[in-house]
Amino acid sequence: MKRRETKPVKIGKVKIGGTSPIAVEGVIKTKTEDTVSTIAQSKKLIKAGAKIVKIALSNMVAVRAISKIKDRIDASLVADVHNCRLALESIERGIDKLTVNPENISKEGMLRIIEKAKEKEVPLCIEISSNSLERKFSSERKEVEKYREVLAEEIVKSALNTTEFLEKESFSDIIIYLKTSDVLTTILSYQLLSDKISYPFHLEIPSIGSSLPGIIRSSISIGTLLFQGIGDVIKVSLADDPVEEVKVGYEILKSLSLSKRGPILVSCPTCGRCHTDLETVVRDVLSGIEGIEAPLKIAVMGCEVNGPGEAKDADVGIACTRYGGVLFKKGKSLRRIKEKDIARVLIEEVKKMSCS
Repeated sequence: MKRRETKPVKIGKVKIGGTSPIAVEGVIKTKTEDTVSTIAQSKKLIKAGAKIVKIALSNMVAVRAISKIKDRIDASLVADVHNCRLALESIERGIDKLTVNPENISKEGMLRIIEKAKEKEVPLCIEISSNSLERKFSSERKEVEKYREVLAEEIVKSALNTTEFLEKESFSDIIIYLKTSDVLTTILSYQLLSDKISYPFHLEIPSIGSSLPGIIRSSISIGTLLFQGIGDVIKVSLADDPVEEVKVGYEILKSLSLSKRGPILVSCPTCGRCHTDLETVVRDVLSGIEGIEAPLKIAVMGCEVNGPGEAKDADVGIACTRYGGVLFKKGKSLRRIKEKDIARVLIEEVKKMSCS
């Protein structure tokens, strides 16, 4: 797949757009002013692979915590702000990127933010939300497909108007986030905008409900766009632990060969031929390899029929049998293993290979 050509933008230490790798952003779900909890959660996100960490700034106490948080974490710190006063102060205090929705800030306020952002060389992520646009087309909701097209076109129009406004003020450190909760509208909006401007895109779809629907919605929307070469920063939104959001983000990238961070584990879905508690084995292996960054392929297969082939194809794998399992490494069968030792042995082999 060929990535869309975009203008490089620097967010603190992280570069996005251009030829830079697609970055995974994580969001802090603690109260920002609770710096102990915020820093602790930031470090967990960074360990999971987040290159950019976003905080919400809802009051001046939270804004004053920026410098303390930045001093304690090794990632670019970005803020979500929809208030001119808080935005200006957060830039002054060293935030690396600011996410703003122009619909919530006056023209005068935006001009002040742009001036301060230029002075401090802070990029702006412009959030174009469908919420403020949908009301115009309520009469067309009965025709769902037509409604999506009209809404996507209006989102794009709003994005173009906003970038034109910024460009007139000689500001070009811009990232675009098209925010809509509908998967198909999200995909269509980014597709329509992709050949009209060259600014980097932030891909995210707001979470609705439990984690499983959120994972599916994010995977489809973000994955579809990335496959088409569209997207420079991704953020998975779940009603869950934010560390899981970062992990899912990397799984999306790895599934498209856009990241080599961490192992890929392949397992069979099990059937009547499986005599091993494969679910427990897989869960234990996943837990044991957490934090490993080597791009290894690991196979955990449940029977002697398809298992050996899959295990041989992996860097390291197990093909389970009625009496335990057979360990494969780089295509070669090494030895038989008792069922109780399968997870432990596999984890040990993965750790050896990650250090070699």
